[in-house]
Amino acid sequence: MKFVIEKSTLLKTLSHVQSIVEKRNTIPVLSNVRIEALPDSISFKATDMDTEITEITDAKIKETGATTAPAHMLYDIVRKLSDGAEVEITFPDEKGQLSIASHRSKFSLQTIAVEDFPVIAGDELPISFEMKKEDLKDVIDRTQFAASTEETRYYLNGLYIHAKTEGETKVLRVVATDGHRLACVESPLPQGAEKLSGVIIPRKTVAEIRKLLDDSDSQTVSLSLSENKICFVLKDVTLTSKLIDGTYPDYERVIPTGNDKVLELSVKDLSKAVDRVSVVAEHTRAIKLITNKNHLLITTSSPELGSALEELEASYDSDALEVGYNYRYLLDILSEIKGETVQMTFSDASSPSIIRDTSDSAAIYVLMPMRV
Repeated sequence: MKFVIEKSTLLKTLSHVQSIVEKRNTIPVLSNVRIEALPDSISFKATDMDTEITEITDAKIKETGATTAPAHMLYDIVRKLSDGAEVEITFPDEKGQLSIASHRSKFSLQTIAVEDFPVIAGDELPISFEMKKEDLKDVIDRTQFAASTEETRYYLNGLYIHAKTEGETKVLRVVATDGHRLACVESPLPQGAEKLSGVIIPRKTVAEIRKLLDDSDSQTVSLSLSENKICFVLKDVTLTSKLIDGTYPDYERVIPTGNDKVLELSVKDLSKAVDRVSVVAEHTRAIKLITNKNHLLITTSSPELGSALEELEASYDSDALEVGYNYRYLLDILSEIKGETVQMTFSDASSPSIIRDTSDSAAIYVLMPMRV
């Protein structure tokens, strides 16, 4: 195997594949990237046995062949080469290793036989549809922050997506929750996704496809699914992942229907005020929202640090209410409000609050109060 490739092209591809590879592996070959020189292109592949990525890129092929090499080390070497340089990769070199040469730099890396590299079985994926890249980015950005990171409730460690019909309207609904907050966003239902009854995409997979969406110039994404696997295709990149095997909770029961106290105000003003108050709330993370007619107080206090108070003008015409929140959870939600005005609805101080963008009905957020 021998080929020449431009540094920026190689670096971009390696940045994608090496992020799949875990830093520590009990199986040595899982630390490696599989490199195969085809007659007119190069195939790079990496896996952690749950997720697999394959990327095809152009190069000047001098000799076909394949091997595997340490993914993170190869990425670090290429990253530090001179910008604009051409990189020649040879296997085997005179030492029987993988050689990386560019200008006056030369590296040799130990390899593992390509036959030892695992192959994830290609299951049949009966559900297939396409989404606009921007639509997929949007639903990920507006939900992934709410996915749980606690391994004990593994079924919450990802995004739950399913087709939903309400009356004559059919949508693709994406949901994430960690038990403290919930994000639910809708997008037009793509043709072919009508039978998508509900799957949970792992948090790591969501993060990886989100990075690929930023780097791709493709305008659409092809998705294919079965009950236990999902595959994303963007031009020359294919990301395949196992789905989380679990039952997602009935999230609709968590969304209140009787919140009758309505607060509306500038999302920019609220975000900045909460951010300022959070300086004092850093240890406890607890802040209190106190509603009164046409204004809102945001307070926090700490025996060690002191206290803070912000007063904002707001539209509110119900009974006074005091509700405590984790300020970080509230800021996460407010950062996804794209319009100028945010609406918060309450029932009482101990019940979940609903947060909406007044200019966009496609997203709804639920935030659990905390005792302050």
